Amino acid sequence: MLKLTLKPHERVVVNGCVIRNGDRRQALTVENRADIVRESDLLKPEAQATPVSKVYFLLQTALIRPETREQAITAIQKGLVDLACCFGPEMRSRVMVAANYVSAADYYKAMSEMRVVLRYETELMQMRPAHRVQPQQMAQV
Repeated sequence: MLKLTLKPHERVVVNGCVIRNGDRRQALTVENRADIVRESDLLKPEAQATPVSKVYFLLQTALIRPETREQAITAIQKGLVDLACCFGPEMRSRVMVAANYVSAADYYKAMSEMRVVLRYETELMQMRPAHRVQPQQMAQV
C-alpha cells in the first residue's frame, strides 16, 4: 500500500496515465502494485545532457511508457555499466543497486538510486578546475 499526498495542481503519473490534483491538497492511497512517479521526479527531455541524466531519462521513460520498456532496457543496462566504470565506490554501489532494480523491473526504485548519482554528477560538473600554471609561466619563475 502506498499513500501519496499531492499538493494543489501537482501531477502524478500512474501506469502511464497523467493525473493532476485539484485546488486542494489531497491524499490518495494506492492499494495494489502500480507504476507511479510524481512530476517533480521527472526530467524534461532537454535536461538529458549528461551521461547520468540520459540513463535517468531512459529509466523514467521505461516507468511511464510501458510500451517502450523492451527497447529501453538494453540502453539502460549499457548506460549503467558505463557509469559504474566512471565513479568511485559509493556512486558505483548506487549504480549497481539501480541495475538490480532494473533487473527486477522496479524502475522507480532505480530512479531513486540514480537521483543521488545525478546530484553528485551535477556537483562535479559545477566544480571549476584550479588555475593551471602554463609551461611558459614556469620558465619565468
